[in-house]
Amino acid sequence: MMGQAGSAPTVAAAEIAESALLGGRVRLRQPVKGYRAGMDAALLAAAVDAKPGERLIEAGCGAGAVLMQVASRRPGVVLKGLERDLTAAGLARENAALNGVDDRTTILSGDVAQGFRALDLPPFDWAVSNPPFFDDPGALRAPGPGKMGAWMADDGLKAWTGFLLKAVREGGRIVVIHRADRLADLLALLGDKAGSLVIRPIHPYADQPAKRVLVQAIKSGKAPLRLLPPLVLHDRTDAKHSPEAEAILRGEAGLGW
Repeated sequence: MMGQAGSAPTVAAAEIAESALLGGRVRLRQPVKGYRAGMDAALLAAAVDAKPGERLIEAGCGAGAVLMQVASRRPGVVLKGLERDLTAAGLARENAALNGVDDRTTILSGDVAQGFRALDLPPFDWAVSNPPFFDDPGALRAPGPGKMGAWMADDGLKAWTGFLLKAVREGGRIVVIHRADRLADLLALLGDKAGSLVIRPIHPYADQPAKRVLVQAIKSGKAPLRLLPPLVLHDRTDAKHSPEAEAILRGEAGLGW
């Protein structure tokens, strides 16, 4: 996700920690405080089934958690990330080098609000994003300074979906993870130029409502909408995650469409 362009202070080395993702196959350096990538990034990366040679762009890539997990899961995929927070963009470049994928990963400094055309790039096969969850400052208690850009979309969800729709070729795929209560907005905004919509609800427990949704759309797709079985993250055992969620987090399973 994206922070304030040029306004983020330089993060001292002591404020950066390294995490191991996908069972240790991915190393990720990210701030100790502020926004930290977690389950949403893992699920978004697991929902990408790109083929070698295909090109993918992530809008609001942060420190590169999604891109690094896609790189590990999908060898040969060419990756680009767009991030307006200069500190996060710098960390994403470091993480690409740390994971040995900087030869096929490019991190661009820029703002989704400027639109895809401002990048002067050919369209991609895939465009993915975990957009900020809120675009109304009155809808939530103000988050900490390090999380503001990740939680609040200055230009609204429409700017993000508009960027993604422009970023893919005809027949290209868009994948978004977002709050379940924004599903109607996502379908309306993506449905303007895309179709063949597929929805996977993400439930914290089997007996609780979905908190997240993964949505895939195909630009100019015409197939009917499909609602897939949900992913349940936790069960009532002592295990931290359900077996299916744990397999995804360890990189042993994906989230096919």
